[in-house]
This record gives sequence, C-alpha cells and structure tokens, in this order.
Amino acid sequence: MKKSLVLAMAMALGVTASAYAANPFSDVPAGHWAYDSIAKLAAAGVIEGYGDDTFRGDRLMTRYEMAQIVAKAMAKGANVDKLAAEFADELDKLNVRVAALEKKSDNVKITGQFRYHYAHHKRKGYLENEHENALRSRIWFTGTVNDGWTYTGMLQNVHNIGEGTVGEKTDFQRAYLDGRVGGVKVRAGRHDFQLGDANLYDTRMDGIKIAYGDKVKFGAYVGKPTNGAADLDYKDKGEAVKYGKFWGANLGYEAGKFALNAAYDKFQDAKYALTDKDADNFDNNGVWSVQAGYNFGKATLGAIYLKSNVDAKYNGNDADTDGFVVTATYAGAEAAKPGTWGLTAKYYDQGAGTFIAHTMDGKAMDFVNQGFKGWSVAGNVTVAKNMIATVQYFDIKGKEDSDKKAKTLWSELAVTF
Repeated sequence: MKKSLVLAMAMALGVTASAYAANPFSDVPAGHWAYDSIAKLAAAGVIEGYGDDTFRGDRLMTRYEMAQIVAKAMAKGANVDKLAAEFADELDKLNVRVAALEKKSDNVKITGQFRYHYAHHKRKGYLENEHENALRSRIWFTGTVNDGWTYTGMLQNVHNIGEGTVGEKTDFQRAYLDGRVGGVKVRAGRHDFQLGDANLYDTRMDGIKIAYGDKVKFGAYVGKPTNGAADLDYKDKGEAVKYGKFWGANLGYEAGKFALNAAYDKFQDAKYALTDKDADNFDNNGVWSVQAGYNFGKATLGAIYLKSNVDAKYNGNDADTDGFVVTATYAGAEAAKPGTWGLTAKYYDQGAGTFIAHTMDGKAMDFVNQGFKGWSVAGNVTVAKNMIATVQYFDIKGKEDSDKKAKTLWSELAVTF
C-alpha cells in the first residue's frame, strides 16, 4: 500500500486541508495535488516523515506504519467504521484488523505516584514515641470500555523502612467501573471513598455509589468498608472498631462560591478489630452531618457538624458523640506549576462515633471510644514539576481524658508521572 493511500484516508476521516498549514516535508512541492492534505495530516500529528524531513509518498507502507497512522487518527476522533469501509479491499489484502486497532488504540492509560514520608508520633497514654519511614508506589490503569464507561485499577506497593516497622506489601487496591445510566453517574467496585469531608471516613469501599444533579446534587451508596480501624495499631484492643457494611445518602447545593451539604450515613455489623467480638455499643452507628463552605478566591473556609448515635462509654461515663471540624485553606501546590504553594489549618472537636477512618495523618484513631479535639497546620509547595513537598503538624488529645495526647510531625515528597 502506497503512502498516497494516506491522502485518501484523510478524506475518509473527514480531515480537511488548511491554506495556512505548513508542509514539513522537503519532497512534497507546494504545487503537488496532495500538498494541502499532507500538511493538514502532519499538523494534526496523524502522519510523520523520516529523519531527513522527507515524506517518500511513493514508498510502500508496512502494516505497522498503517496501524500507527490509524491509531493516531483515532485519537483525533476518526470514525473507524467509515475507514474500514473506504479501504476494505486494501486492508483485507494486508490483513490489518482496523476495527480492533480502533478499539484498542490508546485504550489503556498508565499513570503513577511515588511517595516518601517520614513521621514522628509523640503519644502520651497509649504507645511510646514512634518514628515512621516509608516508600509508597502506586500505578493506575485506566481503560475505556465504551463511549460511556471506563475501568480503573490501582496496584500499590508499600515498603516500611523505619525502625521496628520493616516490611513490604504489594496489593491490588482499586478495581472499579465509572459510567452513566441515563443522567445518573455510577461508580461500582473497590474504589476511593470519603464521607463527612473525609473526617468521618476516608479510605476504600467495596460497593456502588450514584450521583445526580448539577447545582442541586443527590448521592447515595451501599457497600462494605474495606479497612480503617481494623488496620491500625492500638494498645487498648477494646478501642479498635470495624464495620461489616454501610450505606447512606446526601443532598447538596452549590451556588457560585457557596456550597451546602447534608448527609446521613449508617455503619452496621460492628466488631472489635483485634478480638472479632461484637461491639454492640457501636453497632448501627447512624451519623448525621451538615457541611458548608465558601470560596473567597484563593482562600476557602469550611465547617462540618457531625452527630453519632453510638452508646460510647469511657471510664464508665457516657462519651460525647457529636462535634465539628473547621477548615481554612489558602491557595495550594499545583503539580504542573513549580513554585506554587498552599496552607491549611484545621480545628477538630469530634465525638465518639463521628470518625470511622479519619483522613488525617495524625493519630485520631487512638481516641475511638472517647473522641478527640485539637488542631493541625499544613503547608505544601511544588519544588519541581510533578514533585510536591508537604509538611503537617497535628496536636490532639482525648475529649474525656485530656491526659491522653498525640502529637505528630508528618513530612512527605510525592512524585507523579
């Protein structure tokens, strides 16, 4: 098949010539009948010449070159059905499976993140001082299923290198589908999941969630929590609680710079994580929350109120089961823009049952039975393109027993690719 066939391909794909397109090939003179089409295809990135700036339009083409051109054309929105019909005879002789190429061209994208973190935890009333050093690598695979659905998977490796925590673990942590059913967004499988602005729950779930609406938004979910308290380290085994299933719904409203959201989340089948005994006082934990936020431009201010119905006891007394979190942010590091930076400050006052798997890198989960209060500050900066450094400090203590404290200095460098 000659390269002149590529010109006919341009017409079959609906690629039109432009009088302003510059021709990059020295062996295609300005007066050639195919000059404009070649220039347009080259400008669009569909065809390439050789290292000596020639096009060699009379040269026979290999099936690999054809496949490369088809793949690039498909990335530009080409209709492969029209392409196959237009060149059925030529493609049949070459045994080129164009339909298959179209469906697989750029079908799977791979991205990743590498992170190193160091943390120092100073804890009073629970564990001794603790140092963490760890490397974490994540590889994301995103594949196109059809025009409306995609698949995402994520492979994670964590290598703990700190004293007393040496070890390595590799697992396939994400596997889910994204798509739409009518106007409803659907995500199903094992995926990232947050509740209560990540103060209530921030980890993974096995299940399905839906979302509908623009300014007025409705969401709902049902599934199984995948980790959280069960994976954390406790001195007091009675304080580690895990749940077998959960469900919930939320209703939100956004108007310009203002956002409001109300939610109800139900956690069921509670057990103590390390003994696997029923945690009756934490079972059927229903959490109401109301959240509001306002964007001032580079700065944002948000607050959330949470109320749990658990029957938490601490030292024989009823523990507080409600509370709030206030968050203030300014700007933020952007991976693509070196030198950009941001600041975040938070104040916490959360009762028992209002945090199941907290997003903080501090030790909130030390205080499951009694709740905690305290504050945190964080700063981040893009030190080079796709490289963000972050430093955070947490200072929290028990709501019922203020002698139990946890202070954490956390630092990390995250590299995305």
